[in-house]
Amino acid sequence: MKNVPFKGIIAYPITPFDNEEQVDIPLFKKLVERLVASGAHGIATLGSAGVLPYLTDTEKEAITEATIEQVANRVPTLVGVSNLTTERTVYHARFAEKAGASALMIIPMSYWKLTDDEIVKHYDTVASKVSIPIMAYNNPATGGLDMSPALLKRLLEIPNITMIKESTGDVQRMHYLRRELGEEAAFYNGSNPLALAAFAAGARGWCTAAPNLIPGLNLALYEAIQKNDLHAAQNIFLKQVDLLKFIVARGLPRAIKAGLNILGENGGYLRSPLQPLALREIEELEGILGEIERLN
Repeated sequence: MKNVPFKGIIAYPITPFDNEEQVDIPLFKKLVERLVASGAHGIATLGSAGVLPYLTDTEKEAITEATIEQVANRVPTLVGVSNLTTERTVYHARFAEKAGASALMIIPMSYWKLTDDEIVKHYDTVASKVSIPIMAYNNPATGGLDMSPALLKRLLEIPNITMIKESTGDVQRMHYLRRELGEEAAFYNGSNPLALAAFAAGARGWCTAAPNLIPGLNLALYEAIQKNDLHAAQNIFLKQVDLLKFIVARGLPRAIKAGLNILGENGGYLRSPLQPLALREIEELEGILGEIERLN
């Protein structure tokens, strides 16, 4: 298999802001530490939970450095470096590599719909400028582009693109890639409600913000899968599925921030135009978290 530094639960911290909507680096580092201490197998930053598109270049660099400094090589680090242009993606990729990231995550962001050839060239150009592994991230809901299984297969032909994160919710794509590429395809679930099905399809890991709220259940699911105890895995998954659906439906930054506050942790503020959950949504989340605590 190609160089693949991740397996298991890859946890995503949110990017917290202060009451003036400035990135709160000290709080961010505390949130990262919570995830490392919880037992997460990897830390991934500057994805959907980290509101990557809402950050300036300087803020992205500060978050990248803070992540790597706080993790301190205890687990692998995955840094999102996506940008509308290839030139800026290369810039952030080089910065993250120099800062010490274990791997990079890239989603093809686009205002104009890109062709498959344009996407391949974008990835190939970035990959040629760095030496660390790259995770190709497919999430049409946020990036605006849906990379087909055939396109993902083409991307894996680029030497240091070694991983695929699938967030479409179509588990059949994982089955296809596993069938077509065998052990050469290291793929990761990015669709929280499909975590169990994705592991059953051969996903090597689960990229998720859920460990901010329920790390024990997330880790227990992976451990049950590793033991091939599907009965236990199903029971563990059913305990958390309502929360997984909630955080996706309400938006990761909003939902995780609210959940942290409910748990007595400081989740910081959001950056406009994002706004906190409505009171009824917070009450719903309180009920879900309360039920999880009761079941455990």
